[in-house]
Amino acid sequence: MGLSTNYEKHKASEITIREIREAATRIKGYVRRTPLMSCSPVRDAVNRAESLQLKLECLQVTGSFKARGAVNKLKSLTPDATARGIITASGGNHGLAVAYAGRLARVPATIYLPVTVSEEKIHKLNRWDARLVIEGASWDDSNRAALAVAERDGMAYFHPFADPVIIAGQGTIGLEILEDAPDIDTIVVAIGGGGMISGVAIAAHAIRPGIRIIGVEPVGAATVYKSIKAGHRIELEKIETAAGPLGARASEQLNLDLVQEHVSEIFLVTDDEMRNAARWLWFELGIAAELAGAAAVATILGSHYRPAEGERVCAVVCGSGTDGIEA
Repeated sequence: MGLSTNYEKHKASEITIREIREAATRIKGYVRRTPLMSCSPVRDAVNRAESLQLKLECLQVTGSFKARGAVNKLKSLTPDATARGIITASGGNHGLAVAYAGRLARVPATIYLPVTVSEEKIHKLNRWDARLVIEGASWDDSNRAALAVAERDGMAYFHPFADPVIIAGQGTIGLEILEDAPDIDTIVVAIGGGGMISGVAIAAHAIRPGIRIIGVEPVGAATVYKSIKAGHRIELEKIETAAGPLGARASEQLNLDLVQEHVSEIFLVTDDEMRNAARWLWFELGIAAELAGAAAVATILGSHYRPAEGERVCAVVCGSGTDGIEA
């Protein structure tokens, strides 16, 4: 697949704080500057969670951080490049963001989805007037189909995590966190393919070099964790998590290089731990986070990452939903 190969050729050094600041200017007015909220006070402060800060990307347009990267990608392209429409493959959230981009550009948006996509995501995508194609057991299968159609029909393809322009857009989260709380010591970020954590880490380390970046993956989709441990890019045989947005069977070398450079440690959480975190967010704070959106909080509530006394920690609540509350 030619397009996939092109993305793999990008180098981590191509993405700097300059590109992220340019992205912030480019997407301003098209995405929300989401709030940074303290958990304090809460009834049950678990593992120092009372002092935890939350970056509420669950309040972002379309319901997740993905709108940042998709809008940055759209605004980097000429009208001619998008004239035949835009296309992607997604576990749901990136698809919603690309559908939003299509609405902004007034061009058709086609979203390939795996069979594991939730009915809630399908309903949301239909409301954004996207053309949906459900094909493949996982995102990786859907992506191969989307790439083939993009090349055949000359459509603009939006990679969910291995495009420097997408990564720069997601990096604006890091800018906002440190503008609002310059003394943050640690940022905890969920990992699907690795686009969000890559961008956040580049921005955060450029502004505050000593800051710690912690990654979180589901036990049933430990794509980046296992690749880093193995010392090379691997593809999982199957995905075994209900957190669909975190269900990529393989990352790309660009993201793995950035994670190796910037991320201190990756923790694995179970679906039950994400579900418990989603319920904690809802009942304690009134925040409706999907399973994937609660992953960063789950690593703290589940005692995987134990902040030191006085450590200032921010967890990114990356997506909205009710799957963790209702299950």
